[in-house]
Amino acid sequence: MSSETAPLLSRAAEAVYWMARYIERAENVARFIDVNLHLQLDLPLEPAHQWQPLIDTSGDAEVFLERHGKAKKATVIKFLVWDTKNLNSISSCLRAARENARSVREIISSEMWEQVNSMYLKIQSQRALAESERLAEILRAIRLGCHMFEGITDSTMSYNEAWHFLRLGRQLERADKTSRILDVKYFMLLPSANSVGTPYDDIHWSAVLKSVSGFEMYRKRHGRISPRSIVDFLVLDREFPRAIRHCLRAADESLHAITGTPMGSCYYPSERTLAPLRAELDYTPVENIISQGLHEYLDALQGRMNTIDDGLGRDFFHSAAHDEPTAQGDAA
Repeated sequence: MSSETAPLLSRAAEAVYWMARYIERAENVARFIDVNLHLQLDLPLEPAHQWQPLIDTSGDAEVFLERHGKAKKATVIKFLVWDTKNLNSISSCLRAARENARSVREIISSEMWEQVNSMYLKIQSQRALAESERLAEILRAIRLGCHMFEGITDSTMSYNEAWHFLRLGRQLERADKTSRILDVKYFMLLPSANSVGTPYDDIHWSAVLKSVSGFEMYRKRHGRISPRSIVDFLVLDREFPRAIRHCLRAADESLHAITGTPMGSCYYPSERTLAPLRAELDYTPVENIISQGLHEYLDALQGRMNTIDDGLGRDFFHSAAHDEPTAQGDAA
């Protein structure tokens, strides 16, 4: 990476990186809510048990508690879908993605810009439908729109440094969300330990798989619902696109493509953080994860992924990545 082009490249790299993360985040939130709406029909849960896990998965539990108190369907949906003061709501994510896309229109394809802009304008026009029966339809449209953006990106954009920064952001966001939904399962989803091993438990585990669009692929690979196999599938699978191992492998490949460092070697601090984590996942058996405690393992994993994100900010963006300057400007 030439020092002469670094200032311009750093701004563009940061914009495409966060554009990808925000779009992936919006798609994940839409999927979580949609799965929860269907889960509501299958399980006789109290509202807090039904909707609190979504807030916990988003990482905004303290903010939600301060503003809304106990988790209820209406307030959770408003907070996660429409609330522009919540920087992680779908509406805020699509706005931030659009602003980042607008700043790099000379780098991304016109089709990419049109798709981001269309998604943002559409959700703004649907605010009046927030409490309607069309919510599931709106969430499905958001998911399909985000999937379309990914397909358009991979079909119309040169696989250059900007594309690799975009892929890097997408894969780290996916890995983070998969780890969070798994973590929440162990601590939040079941109303009582007495439910473990019952049909209700199977329904919950199925919901976890559906929350990462992995139910059918899991069935093809493992068959019966089994907590051990689900952990193996969502953490260590090489082929499933939302498995943590797969995501970090793809992220590591793109990071090395950006730096030019040969695979297996590390020069930048972010490489020295990501590469050992990828190697660990390549050689860690699922029994080791379960024996040390899934929550403890995932908590440590999330911390290491945050360190990677911060390292990317220092290595390439000349700012801490978690500051997300464009998003903060939008929320004002």
